[in-house]
Amino acid sequence: MEQSSITDKTVCIVGLGYIGYPLAEAFSNHIPTLGFDIDKQKIQKLANIPTNVRVTSDPTLISTADFVMICVPTLLTKDNEPDLSYIRAAAAIVGKQMKKGAVIILESTVYPGVTEDILRPILEKESGYTCGSDFKIGYSPERINPGDDVHILSKTTKIIAGMDKETTDDMAALYSLITTVYLAKDSRTAEAARVVENIQRDVNIALINELSYIFNKLGINTKDVLEAAETKWNFHRYTPGIVGGHCIPTVPYFLAYTAKKSGYMPNMILAGRATNDHMTRFITDIIISNLKARGKNPARAEIVILGLTYKENVADTRDNPVVELIKNLKEHDITVYGYDPLLSPKQISQLGVVPLDTFERTVDCFILAVPHAQFLNGVNGKLWRIAKSDILFIDIKGTFYKDPKIRKLFDYRTL
Repeated sequence: MEQSSITDKTVCIVGLGYIGYPLAEAFSNHIPTLGFDIDKQKIQKLANIPTNVRVTSDPTLISTADFVMICVPTLLTKDNEPDLSYIRAAAAIVGKQMKKGAVIILESTVYPGVTEDILRPILEKESGYTCGSDFKIGYSPERINPGDDVHILSKTTKIIAGMDKETTDDMAALYSLITTVYLAKDSRTAEAARVVENIQRDVNIALINELSYIFNKLGINTKDVLEAAETKWNFHRYTPGIVGGHCIPTVPYFLAYTAKKSGYMPNMILAGRATNDHMTRFITDIIISNLKARGKNPARAEIVILGLTYKENVADTRDNPVVELIKNLKEHDITVYGYDPLLSPKQISQLGVVPLDTFERTVDCFILAVPHAQFLNGVNGKLWRIAKSDILFIDIKGTFYKDPKIRKLFDYRTL
C-alpha cells in the first residue's frame, strides 16, 4: 500500500497506557487516529489534552478503523508464567467490533507464537470472520522506554511482521509514517526478538550482580574493578543494582515458559533472574552489617530511601524492586522513611514507608535507590550539607562514585 493510500486510512490504538498513548499521538500527526481504553476515568483525563487523537471508551468505534493496534500489558502469574488475560480481553473486544478487511496488530510483549496461536483464534471466534480472507494480523513489538528523551519513538526502529507479504508491506507503509522499520521474517521471529532484547540485558546485569556478591566478600569495590576492566576495547559495561520495570523482570519468564513447554530447561535465563531477584536481600545485608559495625542496633535505626519509583525521572511505582527492599529492611524492625519529588505523600505511604516532604533530618543511613535528576542537581545542596560526618550512604547504582566531593562527605558504599 502506498503512502498516499495509507493516509486515507484510520488507525485505532487499543490500550492507552505508556505504550499506546504515545503511539496514538505519533500516528495522529499523519493519519486519523482513534484511541480506545476501557478505563473511563483515563479517557476523561486524556480528552482534556490538546491532541489530534480522538479518545473514547465506546468499543463500537473500533469498527471505523482499518488498522487496530493492541497495546495492553502482559503480566506474570504467581507461578511466573505468562498472564495473557489483558490480551485475551482486548482481542475479544476487537473481534466483536472490527470491520471486514481490517489489519489487527499486536504490540504487547509476548512469547513466540502468541499472535498466531492466541490472538488469531479469538479474533476469528468473536468476529465470525476468517483470518487471511476477511482480516489480517501482524506483530510489531513496542520499544518505548519511559523517561528516555534520547531513544524516543521517532528515533527507534520498529520491527514489523505481517502474516503475509501484503500485510507486511501495508504495515511498513503505516509505521514508516512515524519511524524507521525493520521487516522481520514472520511474527514468531519478531516476538522472539522482543524478548531477547530484555533477556540479554537481564543476564548481563545478573553477571555483574553476581560479581558484586563475590567482590563484596573479598573486600573489593565492584565499581573499581569495572573501571579497570572497561579499558579493554571489547569490554561491555553494565552496572550492578536492582532490576525493575515492566519488561526486564518479566520477559525472561515468557521465553522460559515456552522453552520448558518445548522440552528445554533454560538454566541460564532462570539463573539470571534468580540472581537479580536476590539483589534487594544482598543490599539489605550490606546495610545491616554496616550498621552493626558502627555499633548501631538495626531495630533502632532510621533510614531514608531517596527515590521510590521503578526508574529515574519516571513517576511510576509498578513492578518496583524498591518495594522488596523496603520489606526486607522492615523485617529487621528498621524505621524506613521515603522521599521522592515525583510522588505524593499518599503514593509514598502506599509503598510501606513514612513519607517525608523534605530529607533534612538526622538519620542513620541514606539510600539513593533511584537517582532522579533532582538528586543529581543537588550534589552541592542541602542533602549533602546536612549529613553528619558518620552517616552511612548507600548508592545502589553508583551514581556519584566518581565525584570526590561525595567521597569526602560520606562514608561511601556502593555495590
